[in-house]
Amino acid sequence: MSDETEKKPKKKGKGILMKVVGGVVLLGAGGGGVFGLMQAGIIGSHAEAKEDNTPKLVRKGDEDPYAQKKEGEGEGGGEPVYGEGGSEYRTSYYTFDGDFTSNLKGSDSLIQVSLAASTRRDGRVLMWLKEHELAIRSAMLNVLADTSEEEVSSIDGKERLQKRLTASINHVLEEEEGFGGIDDVFFRSFIIQ
Repeated sequence: MSDETEKKPKKKGKGILMKVVGGVVLLGAGGGGVFGLMQAGIIGSHAEAKEDNTPKLVRKGDEDPYAQKKEGEGEGGGEPVYGEGGSEYRTSYYTFDGDFTSNLKGSDSLIQVSLAASTRRDGRVLMWLKEHELAIRSAMLNVLADTSEEEVSSIDGKERLQKRLTASINHVLEEEEGFGGIDDVFFRSFIIQ
């Protein structure tokens, strides 16, 4: 009788295992939910907002915090007087030293140009032009060498060349500084021989 009165104990292992697995699943779901909410910026947005440090447009009459002192400035020269028309932003110019001379593509002809660039952004763009002038000159000489005589024989062709030169400068500045900022390139002289 003693065998009959002794009952076999029930296995409790499955119940404990289910509770542990359930707890892990709930923790994982909660952690995933918190992660998703943090990524969306709904919670935990105590991190510093990333500051926009790109060169800014400078309105006519506003002071450029990065302006470079020009030669002869402070020697009787007054403040610039801006007209009321045209763009609301100030335009600054950078003149490249020396001429650019290159062979033209598929021709025995040479092109020799003197160039300047403009920006409506703050003085950092002009500083970067000066700092990276060697790389910029190389990129612009590549553009000139990839230009045919037929392309530069018309006004439209010259305007396309100006756009390609502008893009080459901005490409170098974007690689080096993360921001281009050049609006236009201008021919100061233009000779084909």
